[in-house]
Amino acid sequence: MEDPTGLSSPIGQILIFAGLVAALVVGLRAWWYNRKR
Repeated sequence: MEDPTGLSSPIGQILIFAGLVAALVVGLRAWWYNRKR
């Protein structure tokens, strides 16, 4: 059974993990910037 989204492949999991980390970093930077003002 093929997974059209590629979530079952290691590369897909790495891309998802990288995306989550990037979103978390951006969110923390925005929160930190708003908190310091």
